[in-house]
Amino acid sequence: MATSHHGTAGVQTPLLDDVVEGAVDYKGRPVHRSRSGGWRSAWFIIGVEVAERFAYYGISCNLITFLTGPLGQSTVTAAENVNIWSGTALLLPLLGAFVADSFLGRYRTIIFASLLYILGLGLLTLSAVLPSLTGSDCQKINQSTSCSSQFQVLFFFFSLYLVAVAQGGHKPCVQAFGADQFDASDPEECKAKSSFFNWWYFSLCFGTTFTRILLTYIQDNLSWGLGFAIPCIAMVLALFIFLLGTRTYRYSIKGDEESPFVRIGRVFVAALRNWRTTPSAITSEEESRGTLPHESSEQFKFLNKALLAPDDLKENRKVCTVAEVEEAKSVLRLFPIWVTCLAYAVVSAQDSTFFTKQGATMDRTIAPGLDIPAASLQTFISITIVIFVPIYVRIFVPIARVFTRKPSGITMLQRIGIGMFISIISMVVAALVEMKRLKTAKDCGLLDMPSATVPMSIWWLVPQYLLAGLADVFTMVGLQEFFYDQVPNELKSIGLALYLSIFGVGSFLSSFLISAIDDATTWTGETSWFSTNLNRAHLDYFYWLLGGISVVELASYLYFAKSYIYNRAGTV
Repeated sequence: MATSHHGTAGVQTPLLDDVVEGAVDYKGRPVHRSRSGGWRSAWFIIGVEVAERFAYYGISCNLITFLTGPLGQSTVTAAENVNIWSGTALLLPLLGAFVADSFLGRYRTIIFASLLYILGLGLLTLSAVLPSLTGSDCQKINQSTSCSSQFQVLFFFFSLYLVAVAQGGHKPCVQAFGADQFDASDPEECKAKSSFFNWWYFSLCFGTTFTRILLTYIQDNLSWGLGFAIPCIAMVLALFIFLLGTRTYRYSIKGDEESPFVRIGRVFVAALRNWRTTPSAITSEEESRGTLPHESSEQFKFLNKALLAPDDLKENRKVCTVAEVEEAKSVLRLFPIWVTCLAYAVVSAQDSTFFTKQGATMDRTIAPGLDIPAASLQTFISITIVIFVPIYVRIFVPIARVFTRKPSGITMLQRIGIGMFISIISMVVAALVEMKRLKTAKDCGLLDMPSATVPMSIWWLVPQYLLAGLADVFTMVGLQEFFYDQVPNELKSIGLALYLSIFGVGSFLSSFLISAIDDATTWTGETSWFSTNLNRAHLDYFYWLLGGISVVELASYLYFAKSYIYNRAGTV
């Protein structure tokens, strides 16, 4: 630790430049860089996230199999329920982040959310072992009107959505709290923060690899109750790991300044109330304040009307400052990027739904008497990320840096765009593989035998999973860093919640598309694209449709990304 020896011999006091501005320790005292934060704290938090993702994916990755199995739902209904639940779980972080940033703080929100998580997983385990939720009773559940069966199904979904609520408080705060452990004003820690997002996602996917192998096998072959109980134990472990690091964490100080929600809201309200203001009046106001013309001020110039006081406030001169207007513009600039990433999220939603149902119809034998669970192929997404994140950091970035002269090699938006392009390729590959699966089923006379195994190896699905993982290396990590970096400092949790909400809305859009297409294709008397008999369904048409939508999305994204103005100078 950097020290000073002035005064009494042997007494060491930290140098002033070792104190981290805007942060305190767990007792509210000034925090020193050499004794707190950095990677020593970040690894505790990464450990928490690995355990939490193990629990979350232990439920989500094989949920469609539980819904179509013990609960006896159709493929369409199960896919819709999975997408709605996933969408809810990924939108609730907006609420959790608001609570954390405005009231509780990230540390306390993580603790409360973890306790709720444990409760939800415990109830989910109980709901899975209730006697009537067994494979032999599926038909009875579908037909029965008895209160007990209805209660047990409702109990399952109540527990499931309790997990979604807990995840909404946990997810945005943990990652933001981890990034808080690095001081952006220190050159070395600033560089470490950029690496944090890469290693965060690497560690997360390393953990979920074992989830998708271990838990899917337990759930398919041993017991759903045990398969849900293990994630509950993982969440208890996550909370324990998080509490272990309490003494090492840096806790951001909430200043006495006005809430950023109020500041940003006031800008939009003032601009709306001054909607009749002429451009010349705005120019005169800017000149009177000595505002220099620059690129950022030219974008969304209608918000500059907030610089003028409305007629009823002129006496008090309660006007918005230039800084407040620019802050509002920085938030508004995120919206086009957010919208043009939604199609990517719709594509991502297929990994745990239709990809899994495809695999369930194929030859899954890996040894005599041993079949691989269809959901375990999602492991290849995690494996790809675990392999390619270090390659991206250690090889791709240094090479790109030579050509671009940028510390990160390429910009965050360029990284996101590359991933979007790869996701389009994954949809093309998925469509071609599904066409081959349907042809094989037809050639073998299996069109009307949905329970028969199509003599085509499940390993044909591996390329589309690998491409999905490679797309995530670029787009997922890029979106995390982008939305954390580009929001105001007081809204870091909200920024990460906005990133998650892309995939929440994407899941809802996926559910809407499935429902609309199912209604449209069955209305004419034709077989649904998503028929429970997948040998007569047309998932290939759906994949081609998603690929076409993704092409349009990528073109729109490139248009907005090209004109995007980064929030802070030097940000890449």
